[in-house]
Amino acid sequence: MEVVHVRCAGLDVSKKDAKVCVRVAGAGRRKTVETVTTWGSMTNQVLALREHLIAEQVTCAVMEATGDYWKPFYYLLEDAGFEVMLVNARHVKNLPGRKTDVADATWLAQLGAHGLVRGSFVPPEPIRHLRDLTRARTAITRERGREVQRMEKLLEDAGIKLSSVASDIMGVSGRLMLQGLINGQDGPAVLADLAKRRLRSKIPALTEALTGRFTDHHAFLTGCTWT
Repeated sequence: MEVVHVRCAGLDVSKKDAKVCVRVAGAGRRKTVETVTTWGSMTNQVLALREHLIAEQVTCAVMEATGDYWKPFYYLLEDAGFEVMLVNARHVKNLPGRKTDVADATWLAQLGAHGLVRGSFVPPEPIRHLRDLTRARTAITRERGREVQRMEKLLEDAGIKLSSVASDIMGVSGRLMLQGLINGQDGPAVLADLAKRRLRSKIPALTEALTGRFTDHHAFLTGCTWT
């Protein structure tokens, strides 16, 4: 079988470390040599691994996409000057009975050496940053929505109908009223008078909505969300 990469590395990555097989293809009477070493997943260890692979003149490194554990290795190796391939685990499934970290690393090195694997698409760093920001914003927005719903249920339990009058209980006026409830301000009229701008036209309705049985228990739970 044709050898595409004379010097190829296979990485079996886990949370704590990676088994790395460096495969040097033989030529003529010289046999193929496969050397497996273990490297920690801490940044300094990965950087040391990068120098090791450079010293070994590796031209291709193949690793499986295992959870998120591949990321520290891939991100530090991608600018090392050799090809780094992230492959789908289903595409490189090892033979039954050979499922060990060492065997997996060796298998990956063999597949990479013969050009039998295709790397998955990994976006460039600017796109990765944009994806992270987008996903973080989506997650935060969902969490905020859940907290608002929880707050509405808590106010309903206390007989406070603020959401029936104010469209956004987490707006400027809503936050002032919630803080007033937490601080123990007496009187729905006093709380309603905290309304700002267009909501001031609804002070009578707010006064009615803020009349309830808001106890110290409700104040404590509201404060947990507030802080």
